[in-house]
Amino acid sequence: MKYAINGIDIPEALGPYSQGTTAGRLVFASGQVALDPQDSSKLIGTTVAEQTSRTIDIIETILADVGCTLSDVAQTTVYLTDIDAMSEMNEIYAQRFLQPAPARAVVAVSALPMGALVEMDCVACR
Repeated sequence: MKYAINGIDIPEALGPYSQGTTAGRLVFASGQVALDPQDSSKLIGTTVAEQTSRTIDIIETILADVGCTLSDVAQTTVYLTDIDAMSEMNEIYAQRFLQPAPARAVVAVSALPMGALVEMDCVACR
């Protein structure tokens, strides 16, 4: 059975989707950008590092809502508007996702919602 994750400490979804869902033991976090927790019409951070950190904070909150942590993440997809900023993203990513790190894809995109520099989604297993 599938359940939506729409926690109180998670910024509102920007469209008709859940911030996350569960299906059996799997937890899916929708693509997240660095939304301000006080005003979801604004982003936090002007650098890839700052936005990566905030985006992972949001994912961590989604996972916590169903009893998971970042160590339960099996796969991530990271979307960057500037692929040359991958090393900046990697620095924060490596600090937050400890070994064994999740499987990952990084995709260069032309634009992200609200002009974000980074978007990330993930799949975790509980």
